[in-house]
This record gives sequence, structure tokens and C-alpha cells, in this order.
Amino acid sequence: MSETERVARAAEPLSKLLRTIEPDRLTAPTPCAEFDVRALLNHLLFWGPSLIGAARKEAVAPPAAAESDVDLTEGDWPAALDTQLDDLATAWRNPDAWQGVTHMGGPMELPAPLVGGMVVGELIVHTWDLARALGTTVDWDDALLRYAHDETAATADQGRQMGIYGPEIPVAPDAPLLDRILGLTGRDPAWK
Repeated sequence: MSETERVARAAEPLSKLLRTIEPDRLTAPTPCAEFDVRALLNHLLFWGPSLIGAARKEAVAPPAAAESDVDLTEGDWPAALDTQLDDLATAWRNPDAWQGVTHMGGPMELPAPLVGGMVVGELIVHTWDLARALGTTVDWDDALLRYAHDETAATADQGRQMGIYGPEIPVAPDAPLLDRILGLTGRDPAWK
């Protein structure tokens, strides 16, 4: 699998899932305790420009408005988020996106491959969060999940220190890769 296709492959299930969300499901809880469906979609819309900017080596600060200020009742938010996912995949298809250093929503420089791995992991985990909240399932190929697992395992302790991940949920070492990724991020793979 080419690194330049990783973000697109991670985003594909989310793109398909977006149009299935009915307005009455926006208040449904998700496995991520701080987000219901609406807040999770707000989170994705809010941080998307920074993740696109990271691929382009542009320091894009998050919008001045809070995540919760995104109004999903106005406009065609599924199309806006789908367009954002397309832009994200396109930006990370550029081989230069994976080289050198970049920024992700702030002034600190980070290795571009590390940021790319974080983007892939965030897409997979938040798509799973959304799918679970909607009572459906999503799938990714084993090569992408292996990559996401290795990247998540390498940064999980740092993610917990930053408050991005919750305490690790023990998962059997031979459990499916997706379950192991979820456990590393503090999610219970059996959440319903």
C-alpha cells in the first residue's frame, strides 16, 4: 500500500456513512464519551482544515469559533464534510506531504509521517465511533489497519498524556487489529 493512499483509504468508509445520518440521530451517544454524533461531526469539521494544512505544510490554526459552534442544522453539512474529506485525501496524496516536518493546528513542528499516521488513526477511530453510534459497522483492509495499529501504538502514551486518548482498554493480543487500535485509544471494542 502506498503511503500516499492511506488517508483516502481511511476516509472512504466515513464518506459513505455521512449520507446515512438522519437528523434524529445527531444526539445519539458515541463510544467517545465527550461526543454525541453532533459533537463528533463538529469535531471533524472543525479540525479538517488544520489536517489539510498539515499535508500542505501550511500552519492552519483552528477556527476562532469553538467546535460546538458548528451548526449542523444549517446548510448541507454532509456535502461540506464529504468535500473536506476529498480535500484531505487529495492533500495527503502528494508525496511531499509525507516528507520533512509540518504543523498540525499550532506552531510546533512535527515529523510529517507522524502527522500522517495520526490523521489515518483519527479517521479510523472516529469513523468507528460514528458507525457504532448509528448501529452499523465499517471495515478497512488489513494492511491499513496494521499501519494504523503500529502508528497508534507508537504514540498512545503521548496521546494519553495530552488527554486525546483515555486509559487503555485491555484487548487480547490476538484480537482483530481494529479492536486493538480501539483499546489503545481508550475505547471498548464491545461498546453498544
